Order: sequence, then structure tokens, then C-alpha cells
Amino acid sequence: MLKYIGKRLLTMIPVLLGVSFIIFLIMDLAPGSPATAILGENATAEDVAALEEELGLNRNVIVRYIDYIGGIVLHGDFGESWMTNLPVQAELMARLPTTLKVAIGSIVIMLLVGVPIGVLSAVKQYTLVDTTSLFTAMFLTSMPSFFFGLILMLVFALILGWLPATGNDNWKHYILPCVTLAVNFLAQLIRMTRSNMLEVIRADYIRTARSKGATERAIVFKHALRNALLPVITIVGLNFSSMLGGGPVIESVFGLPGLGTMLVNGVRQKDTPSVMAAVLFSALMISVINLLVDIIYMFVDPRLKSSFVK
Repeated sequence: MLKYIGKRLLTMIPVLLGVSFIIFLIMDLAPGSPATAILGENATAEDVAALEEELGLNRNVIVRYIDYIGGIVLHGDFGESWMTNLPVQAELMARLPTTLKVAIGSIVIMLLVGVPIGVLSAVKQYTLVDTTSLFTAMFLTSMPSFFFGLILMLVFALILGWLPATGNDNWKHYILPCVTLAVNFLAQLIRMTRSNMLEVIRADYIRTARSKGATERAIVFKHALRNALLPVITIVGLNFSSMLGGGPVIESVFGLPGLGTMLVNGVRQKDTPSVMAAVLFSALMISVINLLVDIIYMFVDPRLKSSFVK
């Protein structure tokens, strides 16, 4: 197990280097100048040239990339934001709790709603319950997330006044963003749970359990659900990785100062240090979560343990 984890951790290094180089190059090739964004459109050419020299933008992009990576590896320094002149790490750590709260809350809602509905749809296949649940999930997911978020804000914040529309002062501010983000991935989880449950409950060992007199509850939750969870775990892990990317649209709609907002603002202002920090953190989290998903596989299905100890 430790050997497998070590190998996976080592493979993260070239992945992160590749992602960082591509994003760094894209930011450099994108039209516009960070110096112009900082100084404004009315800045003189001399002032722009002086600031570009101060930021090192007149050097070769490969040299600047090597210096940037060297600063991270040797000193753990992600640089300073070109727009605020503040350390990027401080801004990243300040915004991370907001993104984590939204991501974790969304995953909890997904699991509490999606898995039971998927199981119920499989058990009640082709009934009104099955048709209604699938139609509702697909209908909600087909709506753009920003549109659904605005509807929730209009109904629960403006009309009913039950929940705040924007901000992040307390837990009530996270209910609408979490629901909005969870609904965006809900249909996928319901369909995956349903299809895997249907495949499992038709297996020979399920028929054997029924013939031995096992209750339907025991068959569904003890035998079928556990064996249908592997693809579900994959979907949840991938969705959680996407949510940790920041959910820029959701954060913008609900005014949350998270990683997504940081990334969008950085791209708009060509603030390369901020964009690099947000993207690298997201790539690292995706790699770590994929590793954790593989480890969880072993505990859900011990038959896979042999693949981890080789």
C-alpha cells in the first residue's frame, strides 16, 4: 500500500509541472499587458515599459517560468499578486475556507439526495417513482447553474426572506450556493447509482440471497449497494475535485470570495501569480482526491487490495 501511494505521489510531480507550464504559457500568450491593466488605459508607453521591466515581463517566458517554479520548490514562494502586491499564499489561504465549505456542503447534499433516489429508482424500476425522479433530476441539471441560483435567490431570499442572498458571514449564507452546485451534478449521480444497482440486483448472488430468505432491505443495502458503490465513488471524487476548482459561476452569483472568484479576477486582470496559485492548488487537489478514491476502493471492495500491494 505504501509503495503504491509513493508511486502515485511521484507521478503527481510531472502532472503539476505540465499543468503549470501550460497555464504559464497561456497567460503569457493571452492578449493584453498586465502593466496596462495595473496602470490603466491612460498610462504612457514609458510607464508601461518601466512596469513590465519591474515585473520581469521583458525576459524570456521559459526563463521566467523556471524562476517561478524555482521559487516554489526552493522557498515555497508563489510570488505576489501583481494587482494587490500582497503574497498570493495569503490570499489563497483566505479564500480556501469559503470554497471548501461550498464544496463539502454540495457533496453532502449530493450523497444524501442522489444515492437514495438512485437506489429507490432501481428498486422501483419503470414505476412512477422511477420516472419522476429521473425527469426531475434531468430537468434541474439541464438548467444553467447561474439561472438556477438566481431562481433560488429570488424565491428564498427576496420573496420568502428565509435565507440571505449573498455573503459568507454564517452557515445560512452557504445553503443556496451548496444546493445550486449540488443540483448541477445530481442527475449524473442518480443515473450512475441507478444503473449500477440495476446491474447488481440481477446478479446470481442476489438471487441466491433471495432464495435463502434474506429480506429485501438486507439484499438492497447489505449486498447490492456496497457492490454498486465503486463507480459512484468515482463520480463523487471527480465532482468534488471540480467543486474545489472554485465554482466561479456560483461564487460570482452569490458573492462568495472563494478560489473561483480569485481565478476569474486573475484571468481578467492577467494576474499570472494569482492564476498560477489557484490552478496549481486545484490540480494538486484533483490528484490527491483521485488517490484517495483509489484507496477507498480497497475498503469498499477488498478484492481490489491485491492491485495496491503489488
